Amino acid sequence: MSGITVGFLIFAVLLALLVVRVPIGIAMFAVGAGGYVYLSGGDTLPLLNSLKNLAYARLSNYDLIVIPLFLLMGQFATHGGLSRALFRFVTAFIGHYKGGVALASIGACAGFGAICGSSLATAATMGQVALPELKRYNYAGSLATGALAAGGTLGIMIPPSVPLVVYAILTQESIGKLFVAAVIPGLIAVIGYMVVIKILVTWKPALGPEGPRIEWPERFKALLEVFPVLLVFVVVIVGIYDGWANPTEAAAIGAAACSVLAVATGGMRTQGIIDSALGAAQATAMIFLVLLGADMLNTALALSQMPVELAAWVKNSQVPPLLIMVMILAIYVLLGCVMDSLAMILLTIPIFYPMVMGLDFWGLNPTDKSIWFGILALMVVEIGLVHPPVGMNVYIINRLAKDVPLRETFKGVIPFLISDFVRIVLLLLFPAISLVLVRMFHN
Repeated sequence: MSGITVGFLIFAVLLALLVVRVPIGIAMFAVGAGGYVYLSGGDTLPLLNSLKNLAYARLSNYDLIVIPLFLLMGQFATHGGLSRALFRFVTAFIGHYKGGVALASIGACAGFGAICGSSLATAATMGQVALPELKRYNYAGSLATGALAAGGTLGIMIPPSVPLVVYAILTQESIGKLFVAAVIPGLIAVIGYMVVIKILVTWKPALGPEGPRIEWPERFKALLEVFPVLLVFVVVIVGIYDGWANPTEAAAIGAAACSVLAVATGGMRTQGIIDSALGAAQATAMIFLVLLGADMLNTALALSQMPVELAAWVKNSQVPPLLIMVMILAIYVLLGCVMDSLAMILLTIPIFYPMVMGLDFWGLNPTDKSIWFGILALMVVEIGLVHPPVGMNVYIINRLAKDVPLRETFKGVIPFLISDFVRIVLLLLFPAISLVLVRMFHN
């Protein structure tokens, strides 16, 4: 069999394992090991020799330290009540408009995503904070849950972002540049979601009634409460952008600052610190297991020569590069039906990245092309968190809103999905959206 045939067979077996609910890390490792043995002529010795160095080669990577640190920062923010301060702050300024509490939910999700880096954690945390308020002001269940499910995706779009860190490690790209590149697309996502809410409440005012107007003294009080959180974001992100701290150092500063804030302002005690440490450790262990599984799978694919053969075939074909990119993005949308965002990044980047780098898009140089594709892929991957039939964010929010049928929640995210597709088209046709700040800060 050719390398491409073996590669597709490996993927077919992997998808079959995912359908029967085998954990993604274990499935990738098992399929990769099986494929490696097959390509070695049935001899297990090459596999054993490869396994001797596999875990050390991956987990000794210094850049990986940033993942548990950002996760710990998010855990401290969650258990320390910082999410409530963010929500009160945004609600104080825009909650009195039609749909204002839903708008505040989107803004708070963006703010929390900036200190969390996880979409599922953002959705779960802000859902607990915002859903009671949305229910209290009689918001329609579809709008309340749809806005929070979509807003949760901002957790991986607004820097810092764990999937972006993983993409940077896989492609040997600069984490700082990718964080810079994600800022404008992330802001466009926030604005797009808010525009969707305004359109919906203008069309049907009953969907999102007005909240109470907060007087200026209370607004200043809310600003003072959230100022330390904003300061942490500025120190971490600006530190990375300006170059006086690398991502790992910035993440360590952010985790330490969030722990102090959580204890000082959120009232977090010993149990909260223990829960934060355990939560970060469990999430890190899961991510590292998936990384090891992906490495085993990618080793088998490299041995099959599938990525090289596929990239060469695509480069020599007469298919327009833009159409190939659209096909890649469509595959991401389909994969979102069966796996989470991190697994998609780990599984597909070794295949798609060589293909993309071998094509010409708008005359971009290799670095710009790599950054643009990373942001574009991340944006499409985040759609998998809200589109049916999986939509992990949808299930998380719906589980919190027990009185809202799942069908209503999926119905509520459809307008936000339309906003997502518009944003993807814009970034696809105008790469400068993601590159302008990179060129400004790093030239």
